[in-house]
Amino acid sequence: MLYSNHVISDSNIAFGTSGARGLVVDFTPDVCAAFTHAFIAVALRSFQFDKIAIAIDNRPSSYAMAQACAMAAKQSGIETVFYGVVPTPALAYQSMSEGIPAVMVTGSHIPFDRNGLKFYRPDGEITKADEKAILEADVSFESLSDLPTLVVSDEAKLAYLNRYKVFANPVIAGKRVGIYEHSSAGRDLYRELFSDLGAEVISLGRSEEFVPIDTEAVSEEDRVRARDWVAQYDLDLLFSTDGDGDRPLLAGEDGEWLRGDVLGILCAQALGIEALAVPVSCNTAIEQCGSFKEVQRTRIGSPYVIDAFTDLNSRFKNVAGFEANGGFLLGSDVTLNDKQIKALPTRDALLPVLAVLSLANNGIVPLVQQLPQRFTASDRIKNFATDKSKAMIAQAIKAPVEFMEKLGFSSVLVDSVNTVDGFRISLGNGDVIHLRPSGNAPELRCYAESDTTDSAQLLVSKTLTQLQVLD
Repeated sequence: MLYSNHVISDSNIAFGTSGARGLVVDFTPDVCAAFTHAFIAVALRSFQFDKIAIAIDNRPSSYAMAQACAMAAKQSGIETVFYGVVPTPALAYQSMSEGIPAVMVTGSHIPFDRNGLKFYRPDGEITKADEKAILEADVSFESLSDLPTLVVSDEAKLAYLNRYKVFANPVIAGKRVGIYEHSSAGRDLYRELFSDLGAEVISLGRSEEFVPIDTEAVSEEDRVRARDWVAQYDLDLLFSTDGDGDRPLLAGEDGEWLRGDVLGILCAQALGIEALAVPVSCNTAIEQCGSFKEVQRTRIGSPYVIDAFTDLNSRFKNVAGFEANGGFLLGSDVTLNDKQIKALPTRDALLPVLAVLSLANNGIVPLVQQLPQRFTASDRIKNFATDKSKAMIAQAIKAPVEFMEKLGFSSVLVDSVNTVDGFRISLGNGDVIHLRPSGNAPELRCYAESDTTDSAQLLVSKTLTQLQVLD
């Protein structure tokens, strides 16, 4: 007999900013079962249900992990509905519509040798309190042997497609839309949706090997690829996502990928959002644009953004949030084209792209140009131990001026220091540098904001280079 808390504590798998993540070799069938048993037990404390939804991304390891989760559900007397390879928000939307919990097997943007489990209660993403309860749950179960064959249902895909028919309008019809498919979980669904909305769709860059695209740290290869494709195919826009389809990438007619928080601002404007919850790492153009009655800054991670919705919904009609990675979270129902779009308080890649495209009568570039011109950049040091990251950040918080001098920023004027999530320092000249450990992988992330793209990228490059010297 195995016990879920013991199996999990011995597994090397940990919760990050979005789900439980770790190496594939550590996600054994029994570890997947332990998480599933614990999740079901915790969910049953607050909800009644007799089935659970499961879906996966295109990672080589995801199907076997889903089989283990389904077998654990069966051991618990819970039926499984398997929706196959669909975007995470499609699974979330379906499970919330049905009022049942869900498990998404995905590692999002992290390398293919890692994977993860993301959990949804019948009313949405689990909270940080739920994560703690899952880790502590003491559920006994038998070690897994035989794993079930999973039969795919198309219901989640069809419901997700139907959700966005509200965007059918003359602005989208006739647009030339490139879809950078790579190994995204939604690659076939996106082609179908944009075609149904009347766009001319060009499929690009499809890969049968998993491609770990990080929308917060777009590679130079993908930047060049976007410019080339937009020019070669005369595209009005180029769309892509990370591996599980909850973080978007959008390039306009100039072939330049939009930063996720810039895309979020435009989407919020298009939907008439009154109040926003956004992580502390997002662009200060959010406040400077003057479009929103209130902006709450949170720690990084969708659970923290979602937590802020309760307060905002008590005071405002139209509420949303987004992250620097581009994922848009709709915190309340909104009305568009006299039709209602139901709340979906989890990261979604389709909503911001379609909302912005619906405004783009004269292209996407003019929409971006009307915003306050604050530019952000981000990158990370890979294979950088989390303990080292935390130690460096502790030093920075204790003595910010001295720490900045070690990084080569001599005689800087410090305007303010924010420690909501990591070390975020605002300098007297308006520049911002933010350091924090990744919640999903052993990486040290750096975000920067300045008055030009080049200066923001230079801040990131200089900071990360000097941090590696200090290490």
